[in-house]
Amino acid sequence: MFTLASTRCDNAAWDSVAFETQAVANTTITRRRNVLALFQAYAEKTLASGAAPKGLEQAYAATLQISPSMWGQIKSARPIGDKLARQIEVLSRKPVGWLDENHHADVLTPGEKAFLDLSLQAWRSADSAGRKVLKQTLRQVASEAPEDLGPSRNALVDGRRPAQS
Repeated sequence: MFTLASTRCDNAAWDSVAFETQAVANTTITRRRNVLALFQAYAEKTLASGAAPKGLEQAYAATLQISPSMWGQIKSARPIGDKLARQIEVLSRKPVGWLDENHHADVLTPGEKAFLDLSLQAWRSADSAGRKVLKQTLRQVASEAPEDLGPSRNALVDGRRPAQS
């Protein structure tokens, strides 16, 4: 028999499931962002010490005691479970629960700081037409999906000069 009370209970149950699903998704996203930030810091420190970029991801996977294949999955889509999260925190010398907290906006990486310094220098040295071009270029780059960026944009991201046609 259908009653209003049972409908309320069912709605409450669905609301609870929706909330838990959202919390899991947020934890998954937060953990992925944080582990990518850890990798970024590792990469910048390793490259600054003069190491070659080749094999960097495999070396990072080894420091986390996971396979390079698993590292690739974590970067793209694989959720980081509680056990793996704690393993990453211990091996990265972070406190328990660190991966579950939002850290991505706390501190600029050296690469981000260098980019902002360069951007500020370009902005200050440009006239109004140059500033307009700078803004348009950044908006265009920010609005494009990574797979749509093409070789010249990817070359710029990698720090190389784009090939001239």
